[in-house]
Amino acid sequence: MTEKSKILIIGGTGYIGKFIVEASANAGHPTFVLVRESTLSDPSKSSLIDSFNNSGVTIIPGDLYDHERLINAIKQVDVVISAVGLAPTQIADQLKIVAAIKEAGNIKKFYPSEFGNDVDRSHAVGPAKTAWATKAQIRRAIEAEKSLIHMYIPTVLRVIFFQHWLSLGSPLPQGTKSLA
Repeated sequence: MTEKSKILIIGGTGYIGKFIVEASANAGHPTFVLVRESTLSDPSKSSLIDSFNNSGVTIIPGDLYDHERLINAIKQVDVVISAVGLAPTQIADQLKIVAAIKEAGNIKKFYPSEFGNDVDRSHAVGPAKTAWATKAQIRRAIEAEKSLIHMYIPTVLRVIFFQHWLSLGSPLPQGTKSLA
């Protein structure tokens, strides 16, 4: 039997990240989550942190702005999954992850946060154009690391959008066509 990959999830207490953490732990992977100190002391996140602990997930205090802690977290795993949020600053912060992965030198695979459309195959306008440009910059930084195997999975925004509308019990926004 092959050894399971050790997986670090960054953004693991967020909307999408918590499901990635759960899936990784349920699949039997040694799962690590980089969690900000402020999140660890946030009462609204305590049940989530408890569920991670009960599932055998290793909580690593730290954040993207503490380079040494980030590198130390990355050195403990084989795979890094970024589930950072949609805010342009959070997406841009993935460059810090790429730099830490490069410095650590041990990562076999990286899954960057790719909320929304495929930036290399779509043409955004307005505010989305700036976000897409940032995401494209991150892709180029990842691709420049020739030894870093990576995968882009850019479909989550659609899921969030439709789930939000369906949870409100509202019809889809005017002009939106359902394929169902």
